[in-house]
Amino acid sequence: MSDCIFCKIIDGEIPSAKIYEDEHVYAFLDISQVTEGHTLVIPKNHKQDIFELDDETASNLFKAVPKVANAIKSAYQPKGMNLLNNNGSFADQSVFHYHIHVIPRYDENDGFKSQWKVSNESSTEKLQEISNKITNHF
Repeated sequence: MSDCIFCKIIDGEIPSAKIYEDEHVYAFLDISQVTEGHTLVIPKNHKQDIFELDDETASNLFKAVPKVANAIKSAYQPKGMNLLNNNGSFADQSVFHYHIHVIPRYDENDGFKSQWKVSNESSTEKLQEISNKITNHF
């Protein structure tokens, strides 16, 4: 896709700090380092979001993510690692080329914060209702 910044990075039109590359996947440091080592893992073929991923692309991506995470772990010895993926504007996706953030975590003040409101525990009946609604779409 000609106007996609990540496609331009893959094509070498925009420089990047490459971490990993294979035939299907490219991983590079996020220009906005939330924490040191914050890396983006992307498919080389343009897919806007998770809803456009085919099985092969998803498989190739998720084979690469542990390799990238383990390299970051070996280099920086973080206390933990967050994998983050946003799909759609409402979910704060800002670049519409599917990508997975690999964010090493060093301490509670390292610049990354993720929290959500936890509702009361759902009943077995409510969980089954939700399960049925979703599984009807496979």
